[in-house]
Amino acid sequence: MGEGLHIAGVALRLSDGDRRFALLIDDLTLAPGRAVALSGASGSGKTLLLEMLGLLRPPPTGAQVVWQQTEDETDLAALWAAGVRNAALARMRGRLFGFVPQSGGLLSFLSIAENVALTQRATGRRDARRVAALLDRLGLSEVSGLRPAALSIGQRQRAAIARALAHRPPFVIADEPTAALDPETADAVLALFLETARDEGCGVILSSHDRDRVARFGIDRLHLTTRSTQAGTESRLEAVAPC
Repeated sequence: MGEGLHIAGVALRLSDGDRRFALLIDDLTLAPGRAVALSGASGSGKTLLLEMLGLLRPPPTGAQVVWQQTEDETDLAALWAAGVRNAALARMRGRLFGFVPQSGGLLSFLSIAENVALTQRATGRRDARRVAALLDRLGLSEVSGLRPAALSIGQRQRAAIARALAHRPPFVIADEPTAALDPETADAVLALFLETARDEGCGVILSSHDRDRVARFGIDRLHLTTRSTQAGTESRLEAVAPC
């Protein structure tokens, strides 16, 4: 098993009245420094998968979720045994992941610089020079003292990306990071995001409905293929061959 985040044997089954849904993942490996795009129809389980990868949702019984780093291996599925408020689980979540919500998710009462520094404060990795460097890299230095309401949508999304990278996580999980942007701004933000993550050695998994943009940026793609069965709806994760 190489270095990275490994998840296998997932059969997550949910039911709501007469509706039944199953998310199936045979095997998935995320490596630091690699970008992967997740696609699928609405309701195919993209958010479920991102939540499970980011340790925000427990994996189903029998699933394997492992973080491998050099000679050390951590059984992430086992961390859920102590419950959702397990301190070890929270520490591992902060150590491994940075998150970019679709809406940016910035706190309105904090400045941009303070928002970016939040992940450092939460993980005990304070580094003012890194915050300043990310703000400069993402073109936000001049607005770092302003609050989110004073910024454009594109600037707020860049701030969310800076916040996700500030504590040097091995992975960033981004939920439709360009969905609210016009095409030109979306290209610029995505390019800068991927470039910064690559230079940092950070793996990226992002969900996106924009297959053309994903293909233009040369991002490997995974797709959730959904089909109806007698038991309900089934969604399976599959790799997509490059065009």
